[in-house]
Amino acid sequence: MVTEFNGSMNGEGLKIGIVTSRFSGEPCDRLLASAIQRLEELGVSNTDITTASVPGAYEIPRVVREMVDGRPENFDAVITLGCVIRGETPHFDFVAGPCADALMKIQCDYNAFNKLCPPIIFGVLTTDNREQAMARSGGDHSDKGRDCAEAAVEMANLIQSMGGSDR
Repeated sequence: MVTEFNGSMNGEGLKIGIVTSRFSGEPCDRLLASAIQRLEELGVSNTDITTASVPGAYEIPRVVREMVDGRPENFDAVITLGCVIRGETPHFDFVAGPCADALMKIQCDYNAFNKLCPPIIFGVLTTDNREQAMARSGGDHSDKGRDCAEAAVEMANLIQSMGGSDR
C-alpha cells in the first residue's frame, strides 16, 4: 500500500516566524500584512506569530539562522519576505541569489542539538521594477505574502505528519 503524506491548511497551534526586509518599503509592508492576515485566517494565533524586521534582503538569512539556532522547536516554519528590485547597478545580482542560496543552505544543512531546521518559506520578490513588486505584493498579479503564509502552514503540517517535528 502506498503511504502518502499531506500538509493540511489548519494553522491551529502552529508557531510561525517571519523575517521581513524593509529596504523596498511599501511592497515589503504589504507582504508582511497579507502574510499575517492569511496566517490568522488559517487559524494561527496572533500570539504564535513572531516577526523580525531587517534592513535588507541580504540580512534575512542571518536573522533566520538566529531564530532557529539551538531552538528550532520555537517555530514550525519561518517565512522570509522582502523585495529586491533590479536597478542600474549589479546590486541585484549580489543580493538576490546569495540570499536564496543562504536560506536553502540553512534549511537543508542545519542540524543543531539533533533537531532539524523548520521549513523556510522564500518570499523575497525579485522584480525588474517597482510596478512589478507592487503587483506581486497584493496587487493585480498576485499576493506573495498570502502565498507564503499558506505554504508555511502546509509545510509545517506536512513535516509534522512525517514525524519530523518534536513539537
